Amino acid sequence: MINLIVNILIITISFAAMEFVAWFTHKYIMHGFLWILHKDHHQPNHDHVFEKNDFFFIIFAVPGILGIIIGIENFNWPFWVGIGISLYGLAYFLIHDLFIHRRSKLFRNTNSNYLKALRKAHKIHHKNTEKHNCENFGMLFFPIKYWKIKNQLNN
Repeated sequence: MINLIVNILIITISFAAMEFVAWFTHKYIMHGFLWILHKDHHQPNHDHVFEKNDFFFIIFAVPGILGIIIGIENFNWPFWVGIGISLYGLAYFLIHDLFIHRRSKLFRNTNSNYLKALRKAHKIHHKNTEKHNCENFGMLFFPIKYWKIKNQLNN
């Protein structure tokens, strides 16, 4: 029972830590020296299904996969860290790609104030199509001011 609790704790901490990793990477790497891969993600109304920015999915998947591979023999902590990272990747795909950017018809309608505010914060991030002067670099956490304007969110 203790092992189960510890493993769930490792998964939860790894998942939560990925929000910081994603924020840091987004702000300082994607909007920094790897802007060349991220730039097309900020261009409105492009007509291609995939973006250069999608390469970040592979980059972020590597640590999760490695953790699972390294830890699978004994199901020790690298395995559970890999699971936490991979679950964050799944959440990123579902929330960022499918819900926020509507790359699918899934999740189009929601009554969740949290999801509406989250989408608004991300739309503010994309208002600026350039490398500098953006805000809201995280995925799951955003400034409280977006909760206050939730009534303005109809899309």
